[in-house]
Amino acid sequence: MNRPVRFACHYYMSRVPVLREMVSAMGAFPLDAPRKRQTQFFQQSVELLQSRQVVGVFPEGAQPMVQVKAANQLSPFQRGFAHLALRAPVQDLAILPVAIVSTEEERHNLAPLKLFSLFDPTEPLFNCGGWHSAIVYRRVQLLFGYPVAINEALRQHYRGRHGGSLAKELTQACWEQIGGLLHQRC
Repeated sequence: MNRPVRFACHYYMSRVPVLREMVSAMGAFPLDAPRKRQTQFFQQSVELLQSRQVVGVFPEGAQPMVQVKAANQLSPFQRGFAHLALRAPVQDLAILPVAIVSTEEERHNLAPLKLFSLFDPTEPLFNCGGWHSAIVYRRVQLLFGYPVAINEALRQHYRGRHGGSLAKELTQACWEQIGGLLHQRC
C-alpha cells in the first residue's frame, strides 16, 4: 500500500512493559480501558482518518489470541469497524478487506492467560485456562479484496431506523470477502 497502517490493538498491550514500547514504536494505538473503550476507539480512529491516515482493525477481536485456528478459518467479526466507517465524518472513506495468509510460521505458548489478567482484569478471555499464543510469522501474503466505499447515501441509511442492520450487512460482506480470499489461497 506504500502507507503506514495505524492498528488498533488490545488494551493490555499498553500495560505490559516492553510490549507497550513495541506497540508504540510500530504506530499502533491501544484500546482504552473497557468502560471508555468504544468512545476512545471512535475518537482516536476519527482523528487518524481525518488526517488521512490508514486505520487497521482486526475485526475478529481478541478471540484468536487465545483460540488459535487454522490459517483459513475465520472467527465471527465484531461490528465496531462498520459502525466507525458509517459514523466517521470523513469524505472518500472506504473499507479495504485484507486477508493475511501465513505461509510459514512458528507457534509458541507465550504465557498463561491468567498472567495477563494482572494487566487487564476486565478481559473475560484471560480468566480461561490455557496459554496466550505467540505466533511468529516467517512469511505471509497479504490478499486485498475490493474496497467498500462509504458514501453519504449509506450514512443517511445508517442514521435511520436500520443502522444496526446496515452495520451487520457491511460486516458480513467484509467477512465473506476475506473468507473467499483465504479459501482461494489455502
